[in-house]
Amino acid sequence: MSVSEEFTLDFARPERIGLEEAVFCAGKSAAQIDAILAAVGERGARLLLTRLDPEKHAALAHHDRLDYCPVSRTACLGEPRPFAGPAEVAIVAAGTSDVPVAREAERTLAYAGLASTLIADVGVAGLWRLTRRLDEIRAHPVIIVAAGMDAALPSVVGGLVAGAIVAVPTSVGYGVAAGGRTALDAVLASCAPGVAVVNIDNGYGAACAALRILHAARRLRDRPSPHA
Repeated sequence: MSVSEEFTLDFARPERIGLEEAVFCAGKSAAQIDAILAAVGERGARLLLTRLDPEKHAALAHHDRLDYCPVSRTACLGEPRPFAGPAEVAIVAAGTSDVPVAREAERTLAYAGLASTLIADVGVAGLWRLTRRLDEIRAHPVIIVAAGMDAALPSVVGGLVAGAIVAVPTSVGYGVAAGGRTALDAVLASCAPGVAVVNIDNGYGAACAALRILHAARRLRDRPSPHA
């Protein structure tokens, strides 16, 4: 079996669900990723790559064609999509250590042509840092909150902000933080009503959840009135 037979790209995904395909690079070889990039390039298409480590990026024959961010470990192939209006998503990171996950969400939204506002280091250990940014956060209809350790921040934000909240538990923390399992359990058990939760460190998934929310709101807004 050749490398090109080891993958099947889903170019019809935007028509089905409104989200483009992304390639998860962890577990894939540089040869496999290069073959995927070549196949996408032949169609003149765009592509988002996630979890692309710097060493693997450097090993790619097509690495100079990619817009690469080592912090988020994301890469984009193709021309960037212009932003369609002001930022509708706030990405709130509890600590500086949560920024890589927040950046993954930010880059995913940017790839889709959606501006966002990243607000970092506003965790509950110093609530004044959060409260001074609340008006800025409230200006966005969707808020992604990335937090590790005890992951208290999504619950706090969920109790103060009316927008849709998407929580991302991160693997940040000592000992019993257990690689993000404690944070995941905490946000799943949140007493703030209506907080949605994605998997540990899944900034990409949080951005996709935000996109689905905004796409649904636009479809509802643009739907003809039955009384018209």
